[in-house]
Amino acid sequence: MGGTAQPGSAMLAQLHTESRLPDPVRLSASRHALIILPAGECLTDGCPGRVLLEATLARRRLTAADLADDPVAANSAEGGLRVWLMLDAEKTSFENLVLLRDGFALLLDEEPDEIDVLFCVPASEAGWMSELAAYVGLANGSPLPHRKQKDAPRPLATLRLWGLATPPAEAGALAAGNWLARELTVLPPNALTPAAYRARVEQLADQLGWQREVFDLARLREMGAGAFVSVAQGSEAGDAAIVRVSWVPDNARGRVALVGKGICFDTGGHNLKSADSMIGMHEDMAGSAAVLGMLLAASSLALPLRIDAWLALASNDISPRASRQGDVVTALDGTTIEIVHTDAEGRMVLADTLALAGRDQPELMVDFGTLTYTMIQALGCRYAGVFASDDDLGALAVAAGSASGERVSLFPLPADYESDLDSQVADICQCTLDDDAPDHIHAALFLKHFVGELPWLHVDLSSASCEDGLGGIASDQTGFGVAWGIRLLQDWLAARAGD
Repeated sequence: MGGTAQPGSAMLAQLHTESRLPDPVRLSASRHALIILPAGECLTDGCPGRVLLEATLARRRLTAADLADDPVAANSAEGGLRVWLMLDAEKTSFENLVLLRDGFALLLDEEPDEIDVLFCVPASEAGWMSELAAYVGLANGSPLPHRKQKDAPRPLATLRLWGLATPPAEAGALAAGNWLARELTVLPPNALTPAAYRARVEQLADQLGWQREVFDLARLREMGAGAFVSVAQGSEAGDAAIVRVSWVPDNARGRVALVGKGICFDTGGHNLKSADSMIGMHEDMAGSAAVLGMLLAASSLALPLRIDAWLALASNDISPRASRQGDVVTALDGTTIEIVHTDAEGRMVLADTLALAGRDQPELMVDFGTLTYTMIQALGCRYAGVFASDDDLGALAVAAGSASGERVSLFPLPADYESDLDSQVADICQCTLDDDAPDHIHAALFLKHFVGELPWLHVDLSSASCEDGLGGIASDQTGFGVAWGIRLLQDWLAARAGD
């Protein structure tokens, strides 16, 4: 069966599936092959590569059980590279994704045009294994944008899956969404300005039939979005905007708002960051990229949901017009905010964007942002923190993390912490200057003020960047949130249908 590239992601490899395993002649002709086994078993006589694997294990003094922990590679007599590993339904999705990432890395390091993946597993296990393997192979097979003059990595052209009765249903859409999120996040700040970002969103909307509305700076000033404008006003370009793009299927069974922080570069404003802290601040738009990747995946999967993606696109620049400590601004909902620290700009742009998105009364609101350093201190970069407006949503968020392999940890929203944001001159303080303050909790409580009583999840993306990759993704930029978010929406729909 032939595959096609996902919309908006022409760089992804073509995905093909075959119902049978390849015969020995076909496998011999394969230069690069990943052979996937079920836990607790070695190759059967009918699975290609058995003799080579057994010889390789004996030579390295390994047993078949070791393939559940690390992939094993060997060159075939014909010169092709073979990699074996064991997937285990008893392990977490995260653990299986890491093992697949390591296995594919051995093959992709040689920059092949094609990779064959053989599923020497019972038919009952082939489905979930193929979803994970195809996702990892497609997502990592295409290099992210780069400016290399030589030794530029080559993309994988074809991923061929053998031994499947049916092709994976979701892997291509999830990989496309993840790759889009990482592609945007890795772009340098002079390439992804708010204006350039808006142009890319417009291109995607035209290509995919999304509805689109732009709230530019002039319109936001007129509307009274003082929190967003307080950040955007420091930029000479004046290209900041809140952009709404929507997937509106005819069979929509609910309405969801996804809100993403899109700070294309963060200097810290008047509270200027140090040089080492400013490195990587072009990635401060990773929340908006995750939202856009989710929208791409959701529309590719034809989820029966109206999804409004709200992208808060701006730069936090230093200039004579930039906001200062002590300024008091009025947000879109009329709340007055005392600016305490100009480097806490993400919660300011999200505040007005959440208030704007909430006017449509969505049945669920989820926001994403690389918001606080204290969340990184709390979790490191291998989990994201999540806050929920109620316990059921919190449980749904954690379950989606376990299922997708993009793990989240639930944090509290204690009412007694709200007084920490009391202001003597405004309705609320943007943050505090206490070095020991739980800023991740304060930021979530601040945002909750602009959500009101709507069902809501806040995702603090401490895992948007992780050195040497995370889960199934091999690049430092993880695209975290796309796979988690799609699983969350699917589970949320299922829970509503069961009520």
